[in-house]
Amino acid sequence: MKATSKRKTAAARQADPALSENGNRNGARPKRTRDRAAKKQALIQAALGLFAAKGYEVTTTREIAASAGCAEGLIHRYFRGKPGLLAAIIEHRSAKELLDLSQQSRPAQNLEDEFLQLVDREVERVWESRDFLRVFIPRAIVDPSVGNAMNKLFISVRAQAISERLKRYESCVTLPQDAREILAQAVAMLGLMFGFVRPVLLGHDRLGAKKMAAAFARILVRTPEVSVVA
Repeated sequence: MKATSKRKTAAARQADPALSENGNRNGARPKRTRDRAAKKQALIQAALGLFAAKGYEVTTTREIAASAGCAEGLIHRYFRGKPGLLAAIIEHRSAKELLDLSQQSRPAQNLEDEFLQLVDREVERVWESRDFLRVFIPRAIVDPSVGNAMNKLFISVRAQAISERLKRYESCVTLPQDAREILAQAVAMLGLMFGFVRPVLLGHDRLGAKKMAAAFARILVRTPEVSVVA
């Protein structure tokens, strides 16, 4: 009876290619694939939290697996150990950054308001990334490749996107090129300084740091080179 049942199942799958490995006709993602993706995500999040709290070097794969509720062997199967997990965290963050850039707030009515809005959002974004930065700023000091990835992820790519956004304003187009570049770079640098360095590394009040970022942003956008056209 069991052999007959197996033959019938195999014949049904041959006759109907729409049947998946799990007998799913509706094209949904197989359960095994979903479980794999969920476990990888759990391991990435667990590693990020432990690396931020304890440091990369002293955190063990056993601790990461226990925190994620997964078998330790999956870290080696999916990521080939801790270095692979570190790379996966950067990749995961890059995907999040691209999504964030595509979902930015609506443009403001003028260049000054837009610049202040961008700085405010950048400070919040960096604050939300504080665990990531706790892990990767120390790693960037000892590993130049991590530093290059950080520069691209947090400075270069965002500065380019911000520059393109500022060009929507006619007053910004008429600015000297150096002034435009300063404004674009300043958004990222103010975000890093007042979203991470002051509230996280120096222990300053977060809301106070955010207000100070806005004050610096007003000074920059109201410099003679900018304010004469803005």
